[in-house]
Amino acid sequence: MRADAARAAPVLELVDVRRSFGPIEVLHGVDFALRAGEVHALIGENGAGKSTIMKILGGFLPPSSGEVRVDGARAPFASGPAAEAAGVVVIHQEFNLAPDLTVAENIWLGRELGRVFLDHRAMRAGAQALLDELDSPIRPEARIRDLPVSDRQMVEIAKALSRKARVLIMDEPSAVLTHKEVEVLFRQIERLRAQGVALLYTSHRLEEVTHLADRITVLRDGAVVRRALRGELTEDGMATAMVGRDLQDIYPPKRHHAGEVVLEVRGLSVPPLVRDVSFTLRRGEVLGISGLVGSGRTELAEGLVGLRPSSGEIHCHGVPVHIGSVEQAAGHGMAYLTEDRKERGLLLDKSLTENLTLSTLPRFGSPFISREKEEAALTQAIADFDIRAPRRDMRVGNLSGGNQQKLLLAKTMLGDPQIVIIDEPTRGIDVGTKSQIYAFIDALAAEGRSVIVISSDMPEILGLSDRVLVMRHGRLAGELDGARVTETDVVRLVMGTQETGTLMAGTQGAGHSNAHGSAPHV
Repeated sequence: MRADAARAAPVLELVDVRRSFGPIEVLHGVDFALRAGEVHALIGENGAGKSTIMKILGGFLPPSSGEVRVDGARAPFASGPAAEAAGVVVIHQEFNLAPDLTVAENIWLGRELGRVFLDHRAMRAGAQALLDELDSPIRPEARIRDLPVSDRQMVEIAKALSRKARVLIMDEPSAVLTHKEVEVLFRQIERLRAQGVALLYTSHRLEEVTHLADRITVLRDGAVVRRALRGELTEDGMATAMVGRDLQDIYPPKRHHAGEVVLEVRGLSVPPLVRDVSFTLRRGEVLGISGLVGSGRTELAEGLVGLRPSSGEIHCHGVPVHIGSVEQAAGHGMAYLTEDRKERGLLLDKSLTENLTLSTLPRFGSPFISREKEEAALTQAIADFDIRAPRRDMRVGNLSGGNQQKLLLAKTMLGDPQIVIIDEPTRGIDVGTKSQIYAFIDALAAEGRSVIVISSDMPEILGLSDRVLVMRHGRLAGELDGARVTETDVVRLVMGTQETGTLMAGTQGAGHSNAHGSAPHV
């Protein structure tokens, strides 16, 4: 952090801000300041109040009491556009993009170029320049609905950069990005900091906070519990401050005793990417699947449960089966928890009960649904999965990310599957909820269920898996088990520096990393 940034008056600040929703106060007298040329990290568990603070700073919510100040003067924003007119730009975790418009049209939406008629050529050229700055191959004329999640996030970043912000608020900007894209993002943050932009950065990846932040504020239950400057808090110290307890052992000990083969896949292909993949899954085992984003991990899982057309052989408990739909997969005891809980896993405008029971409605009555049984199921799910919601009838979209994920887990398990495929189990989840989800996965294996975990988080793969499959360019690059499940060997297979299959037969890799060390995001 530059000395002049440390001494400068805040560009944007909250002074003794409180915020209530009905009778429930969710922010309790928060003081928070952003200074020019400084990255200020705001961290805390899901539900700690981070999103509420960012919405107040960005003009999307008014405080119930206290003040918002710009350059020391009281300046309550009446709306998001009013805040943006004052130079406060927000990169939302929930994409604020129009799916039917092009990339260029989204970047310039509300600020279109042209005096009488829209100058589409100028907007495409401007969008291209911004995308080039981000080293992104996205085409300005591409429609948002056709882009994967990581590309949509890059469009959000490009849109924010086009605003020439004095203050840039970034809500989990790296959660869906590849390792290369994260590096580009970090370079842009360094450039903006050097230009004197004040930056607010939130992330559940504490290694990013350590790398980027000049100043750290820790929230817990709507109140500031710790403030620190660069170097004053370790990642363990941040995690402890966030959850109010020590989290030395976030991963459960590996004590699974794999039983008989419950699933055998032979030569599975899922066009156009996945080709000729074969593997087995045993009873009571956690099988990790690693690989770069785009390597075919999700496509493999979706082909396996009938979400995508596939070819090859699938054997459940030694019996060949055909799976052409999610319903058929469920009939064979298989369930898939999607990586995209907001668009494909949950109905954000519906209540907790409606989301929980939607995929298993027949068990709650036919032809009429028993509301009493549904409410009983929700009561049990809230207890079993520690789902924290102020009201049972609230919109699921208003839950924190961690509670949405726990509800999605509860919904998945309501069908009592014996084979559970979990894609990116903790994406956008705080460290405390991660610990809960890891314990849940461990409990599934201890019960004798079989779990496949797909993750881009290397420590997660190392910490949870009894065996690891590594995907590369749509094919199985190798399989690791026991002492060979190490960071070095996984990365070798991910990057293609180890010949396929040579790690399946014998020697331990040259390096070793435990599940708690730092590792690349693959």
